[in-house]
Amino acid sequence: MNILVTGGAGYLGSNLIKRLQEIHETKELDGLIIAADVKEPGWNYPNVKFEKIDVRSPEIARVIEDNQIDTVVHLASIVTPGKKSNREFEYSVDVLGTENVLKACVHGKVRKIIVTSSGAAYGYHPDNPQWIKEDWLIRGNEEFSYSYHKRLVEEILEKYRRDHPELKQVIFRIGTILGENTKNQITDLFDKKWLLGISGSDSPFVFIWDQDVVGCLLKAILEEKTGIYNVAGDGALTIDEIGKLLKKPVLRIPAGFLKGALFILKRLSLTQYGEEQVNFLRYRPVLDNTKLKSEFGYIPQKTSREVFQFFMEHRKKRKGH
Repeated sequence: MNILVTGGAGYLGSNLIKRLQEIHETKELDGLIIAADVKEPGWNYPNVKFEKIDVRSPEIARVIEDNQIDTVVHLASIVTPGKKSNREFEYSVDVLGTENVLKACVHGKVRKIIVTSSGAAYGYHPDNPQWIKEDWLIRGNEEFSYSYHKRLVEEILEKYRRDHPELKQVIFRIGTILGENTKNQITDLFDKKWLLGISGSDSPFVFIWDQDVVGCLLKAILEEKTGIYNVAGDGALTIDEIGKLLKKPVLRIPAGFLKGALFILKRLSLTQYGEEQVNFLRYRPVLDNTKLKSEFGYIPQKTSREVFQFFMEHRKKRKGH
């Protein structure tokens, strides 16, 4: 089996590459392992070849064809935009980059593609079910670039399932990933002196351990599984439960007041967040992982609560507490 991992130098990609190297050493996996990314990786493994390639480049097709790639794991995505990022760039990587990879897969006769989507693809809506299953509507909000782009990516993937059934698909809609060293826009919320809550909303979070995500990816690579699966630990944590665990107060603000304040503050360049953040906290999609366990056959090792506690313990160690 010859494998290509896009985004191989990123947070999730580096974790997956490490495990693939370990499995290759035990002879459970043979063939080529190729990682592609625009930045140099922080790892160097004897059984992994690195290619410095942008997912938007035609070079992806060359790598797939030249190396007779059988399985593509597509992780490349803009999860935490940099300060100089903009929506056009994020669209070009997330949406156009994915479409480029899919075209290259079809051209190179790839057998299977595994894609990391997100629970954000469901969108932040007041009529979302309390627990969202995989057959629920994909309505990523246009005002959230990441959520909207995941929606567009899933629409492209659906078209490819119709037009190119020979390219098998595994799509993981992933909850909030936490691990030993996670740092992103979500974890930044937990570093504040107090947590922001919306009046009348529990703001529930579903967490998944980064090693559970890697476990799902490995299973998808090594087994003949296809389909769409929510990836989250059992249970959810409300903003109040998170506040208790962090021993921080939750400041509850009426939605209308907060929307107005953020509208003004963003336009004065006093905050990076706009009024859309209210719905982000107010209508969080809560992922049901029943299908992951019963059909895909993966049982997350940590619940949402256990993942968060694990993250907290390592966060304290990093800060020397």
